[in-house]
Amino acid sequence: MQQQFQMMKDFPESAVDIAGLVGSGTIGVGDALARSMHRVERENSKLNAIIRLNTRAAEEVDRVQRRLYAGEVLALAGVPVVIKDNLWVAGMTITQGAQLFADFVAPQDAVAVVRLRAAGAIILGIGATSEFACMGVTNTALYGMTRNPIDPALTPGGSSGGPSAAVAAGFAPLALGTDAGGSTRRPPAHVGVIGFKPGQDVVPYGPGFDEPVWGISVVCPIARNMQDIVLAMQVLSGMTVAAQSRRSALAYAQHFGLDQPLDADVARVTDMAVNRLRRAGYLVESAAPVWPAGSGRADVAPLQWAGLAALYGDAFRRDPSQFGEGIADQITRGLGLSGVEVAQAHQASHRMGDALRAFLVQHPFVMTPTTPCPAWPVEDMAPKIIGGLPATPRDHAAFTPQANHAGSPAISLPCGNTGSGLPLGLQIMAAPGTDAALLALAQDMAPILAGQG
Repeated sequence: MQQQFQMMKDFPESAVDIAGLVGSGTIGVGDALARSMHRVERENSKLNAIIRLNTRAAEEVDRVQRRLYAGEVLALAGVPVVIKDNLWVAGMTITQGAQLFADFVAPQDAVAVVRLRAAGAIILGIGATSEFACMGVTNTALYGMTRNPIDPALTPGGSSGGPSAAVAAGFAPLALGTDAGGSTRRPPAHVGVIGFKPGQDVVPYGPGFDEPVWGISVVCPIARNMQDIVLAMQVLSGMTVAAQSRRSALAYAQHFGLDQPLDADVARVTDMAVNRLRRAGYLVESAAPVWPAGSGRADVAPLQWAGLAALYGDAFRRDPSQFGEGIADQITRGLGLSGVEVAQAHQASHRMGDALRAFLVQHPFVMTPTTPCPAWPVEDMAPKIIGGLPATPRDHAAFTPQANHAGSPAISLPCGNTGSGLPLGLQIMAAPGTDAALLALAQDMAPILAGQG
């Protein structure tokens, strides 16, 4: 059966289909895993998306098979899943992409991993992350560069670059990333898949590593289609998503109320995507939040610098060679901050979150480009030019951190390609507590944005 389905062109590619066919006995529990392993063996050396395979995957297959024989109904039966290298998977080396944790073995599963296993998923392996999940590219001294499956000369971004690239390359239909400022929205946009950032604490975070900034990071599913995102959220949070019964009113903020240049292709493609939604019956109004002074990306950056310094400053003083250049710079900045400067950054975080939440009271859904530019050369830490102008190191992340500081759910959907064929994403944000409504909206919008509806 396994060989038969591996040879078939219509072998199931989605988590929903795999689980359904495994549950019915049409394919074996290990068939999708075998196909995934074959793809990883053939393609991963070009991408460096998966840094470690699960050597106990066959044991997991046997356990799921026994549960099915016992009559259990498993929502993710036999579905291979990739886990980001900052989420604990019991018994596996999990490093946060950091030399400091090169030998760390997770003592237990994160709750999200427990729930995936309980639903019958099989852990395929660990997806690369940037160091401490705190950089915009997935390049580390520990594992090297992770490359974009669309064009390996480019980066998938970061910090969930490995899981996003693995899903885009077809290694697995589903992955778990994390997002503290766009890390599971921007990489999916760069590789042409879907990344969903739930609202704060909708999916339990941990047990696991200490966070540089508590209260803004979430565990996120990554997939190639909305049905798999919805299924993942059902497993991870118990969320029920009803079908969209009407076309909602939407706000569209091309620049999100920010003085942020866009590449011409980004402006063109997102405008075209929004116009497709209008033709499909959505009411779209141009509107953007008004951001108070002192609530921008630069104003909240000291929170991450201070957090990294608090966690790893002593280790950095003892041996700076253990840290990559970008993290070393952030820790150095953090060590030099005063208490007043850190408090000011906390105030900026609250102002940013308040401004977005207030806007979402009047406009329940707001759309922006996920990124102001497509993927850039893998050797560069950030794009050098955006919109024809020199870019600062975090300009590529202009539109994503606001949802984290507001506790809002947000999703990135593929919406088209640049003239050179690079994927772009459309981001939709919603008010805290409206995750299910956002997912229902995204289910309806995804085929329209793909030109299928």
